[in-house]
Amino acid sequence: MRKIVFHLNCLEQGGAERVVTTLADWFVNNGDEIFIATEWKAQNEFVIDDRIRRIHVGLTQKQETASRWAQFFYRIKNLRTFLKKEKPDIVIAFAKKANYRALMATVFMKVPVIISVRTNPMKHFSGKKDRLLVSLLFPRAAGNVFQTEGAKSFFSPRIQKKSRIILNPIHEKYIQSKKTTQRRKVVVQSGRLAVPKNQLMLIEAFVQVHEKHPDYRLEIYGGDSGDGTKEQLEQSIERNHAGNYVFLMGSSDQLEKEMADAALFAFSSDWEGLPNALMEAMALGLPIVATDCPCGGPATLIRDGENGLLVPIKDADAMAAGILRLIEDRELAERLGDNARRIGEGANTEAICRQWKEYIEELCVKAR
Repeated sequence: MRKIVFHLNCLEQGGAERVVTTLADWFVNNGDEIFIATEWKAQNEFVIDDRIRRIHVGLTQKQETASRWAQFFYRIKNLRTFLKKEKPDIVIAFAKKANYRALMATVFMKVPVIISVRTNPMKHFSGKKDRLLVSLLFPRAAGNVFQTEGAKSFFSPRIQKKSRIILNPIHEKYIQSKKTTQRRKVVVQSGRLAVPKNQLMLIEAFVQVHEKHPDYRLEIYGGDSGDGTKEQLEQSIERNHAGNYVFLMGSSDQLEKEMADAALFAFSSDWEGLPNALMEAMALGLPIVATDCPCGGPATLIRDGENGLLVPIKDADAMAAGILRLIEDRELAERLGDNARRIGEGANTEAICRQWKEYIEELCVKAR
């Protein structure tokens, strides 16, 4: 049995948080003692197993009145105090700030740390301050988990040498979904309404699709990120007089039912880590048109023309052409969808969690 601490900001519903809760549930079900140490509690969070101990290591009420720099050091101190008390076998950090905190908090401690980069590092680790922190801190990590070769290649050979590429686990409800026998004339997308997702480009592309196939509609599932994207999408729909065929569906916890019988899934992001939404759509057996965005998430998952179609980022014409191709060639679409469904064979929860367990065991043995 291992004592494992996962560290991240909170458990708000999102990609990294979903992976952490999935891993934590699997490990606790396999007899390990699991802690999730977070900085704060968000409004809409994933539910975790009662046997998992959720620990607050964020700021106390008094610490919140301190200066920004003082708060920064308090966060590290609070995490370090918790780790010294519990003495875990390993700490696993998810996302940029959590990675930094975990590596700083364990200085002169023997506990190994795995850091996990979940986004495009060109967007989040290329600033002057981040380059300095990466050069100083990342070599301290016992191991590094990346989602794609593109993300891994951003970092130094020293960091790459002690790393693993591990995909996200797909929720079983998507893998277990049965193939539909009747598809609706609907193109779907899922994901937060946010600038990097570039749903604006998707709407622009679908306006072109609608000119040829007015009986098709576009349904975009996802909650409002609060960055103004939702308002821009609403304005685009109004400007293009598309209110009767482009719909913002809001968030849903039953996407495996809402999307399963769609004609195809359109992924339009300008950059991503390894997109859960795309993996889930593939597991449902949906024909896919996806932007070939950095840092290589879609290209990691999709072999163009075999289990999906890849198109350039920010290219509405190419996206429209891809959608039209799958609408008009249903034999090709179904073949791509059938091949896409096979992702569940290697990216199911059991397979991915066992990869994590193997890596954790390897690093724990080295740390003795």
